[in-house]
Amino acid sequence: MILRRDIEMNQKLYVGNLSFRASEEDLKGLFSEAGTVQSVKIPLDSYSGRSRGFGFVEMSSPSEAEKAISLFNGKTFMDRTLIVSQAHTQRRKEGGFRRRRDRGR
Repeated sequence: MILRRDIEMNQKLYVGNLSFRASEEDLKGLFSEAGTVQSVKIPLDSYSGRSRGFGFVEMSSPSEAEKAISLFNGKTFMDRTLIVSQAHTQRRKEGGFRRRRDRGR
């Protein structure tokens, strides 16, 4: 049995080594050559406000996602060689800050 969530995961792509000048519209235009682009997200650095050098593109079907990987992985875009692969879900880290042990107090 294939879960809908598994299909959606196959449609989301990681795009690495992205030029800091690239916009979400630039990525959408490029990836539309492989099919219908559902969404594009380029995370911004919270301090500087500029691109972090990677992004995510969600295609409308797994076959279009595979086509995009084959077309754009290793392709030069804005003077950078792109790394395109299926995106993996990020697991949340447990815990956070650890408390200091009471050292003899």
